[in-house]
This record gives sequence, structure tokens and C-alpha cells, in this order.
Amino acid sequence: MKKNKNKVVFAGAGPGDPDLITIKSRNALKTADLIIYAGSLVPEAVLSWKGRDTETKSSADMDLDQIIDTIKTYHDKGKKIVRLHTGDPSLYGAIFEQMRELEKLNIPYEVIPGVTAAFAASAKMNMEYTLPEVTQTLILTRISGRTPVPESENLEKLASHKASMAIYLSIGHVQKVQKILEKHYGKESLCAIAYKVSHPEEKIIYTKLNRLVKTCEDNEITKHALIIAGKAVEAGFKKNDILKSKLYDSTFSHGYRDAEK
Repeated sequence: MKKNKNKVVFAGAGPGDPDLITIKSRNALKTADLIIYAGSLVPEAVLSWKGRDTETKSSADMDLDQIIDTIKTYHDKGKKIVRLHTGDPSLYGAIFEQMRELEKLNIPYEVIPGVTAAFAASAKMNMEYTLPEVTQTLILTRISGRTPVPESENLEKLASHKASMAIYLSIGHVQKVQKILEKHYGKESLCAIAYKVSHPEEKIIYTKLNRLVKTCEDNEITKHALIIAGKAVEAGFKKNDILKSKLYDSTFSHGYRDAEK
């Protein structure tokens, strides 16, 4: 049997809007024989880019062994396979364990990045996470739950930096999140709840940290949402005056421009 040299493609589907998928991922979907997609997260609209004869399978009810067995079966038949993950595959995508199993089977693979929800949210909010001399750090994290996080990365420690923060997969523990963020950012600090960003059901809700739990309850938000905190949220919402960056400062020289005198 001739060895299948086609690489299994781990592709980022983006946050939900089918137009936010990368061209490279879209082309992979068009030429795939099989797409295994994260059915609980990837909307059907993204699959509109698949080829006419492309087969699709949801991984929502599959475990790791079933996913790998499916990939191996199709790969042994010489098929082109795309493993489609929501957002960017490298962030909470559980792709490492899949790649490790493919290596054991000598099945080649590659990864195509995608737009993660935190960046789709900031675009919708017309905000910048990194503001000159206000914050230059963005933390992407989650609170410890059924999947624990290392003690050195617990939310309490990360929040103490007061950096811009996008908290994934934590709405189910919103009471705990509120308590921690209130302590470090202040009860009156503005935060945002970004629900199903770029989907038709999208909601961006601004609220004070002391009303975070109540706002989630009032809007019946229990999953599929980010919590975004930090001074950049309020600056973006109120369009506050801030220190301007040096990059476009006419009095600042750099390699491509001399300062005005």
C-alpha cells in the first residue's frame, strides 16, 4: 500500500463568524476528504467552506481514542483530514495529546492558527489591550475547576498584576472570579462579559465587578463567554484620554523616521 503523505491539518475555525477563518484554513476545508470538528463549539456555518464531497464528523461525543482511530482509518485510505478546533488550536484546544498520538503512529500533521475569542472581543469593543504606561501585558487564563491550573498560575496570583486579562472557561465559577477580581482591580472597576463573540447571538455586556455575578444571572449567561478585566476595558468604553504611544509621536525618533525639531 502506498503511504499517505498528506498531513493531518489541525485548523483554527476562529471565534464563530465563518468570515473570520483564515484563508489557509478555509482552503484546507475545501480540499479535505474528512473534517472532524469540535461539534459543541464550532458552529455549522463554518462548515460552509467545506468541499462538495467532504465528509464531516462531530467530535462532541468522541473520546481521544475514537478521534485517533478515525483519523488513522481515513489516513490509511489516503484521505486528507482536517481536525477543526474553535478559535486558535493552541489555546485550550487539547491538540497536544492528539499530536502525540499521531506521532506514535507516524502520521504527519501541521497546525494552522486561528483568531481566538479574546481578539474578536477586543475588535468588537474597539479596545486595545495594551495601553502606553497603563498596561503592556495581556493575560489569557482560566480559573481552576474540573481542569486544575498550576498553583503558580492561579487566578489570585495572576490578578495581582492588574494587567489586562481575558478569562476563558470560567463563567461556571463566576462567583469566585468576581471575588478575586474585586480584590485586585476594585469593586467599581469596569469589566466586560463577551458572550458568543462573532456569533449571531453575540452580546458584549459592560458591568462593574461588584455586579458581575448579577449581570450574568440577569442575562442568563452560564457558558460560552469570556470575562475581560483591566483598565483597558474602561478606557475603550469611555474613550478616555491616555498617554500616546511613542510609535507615532512626532517628537520620537526611530529607525524609519526622524523626530521633528
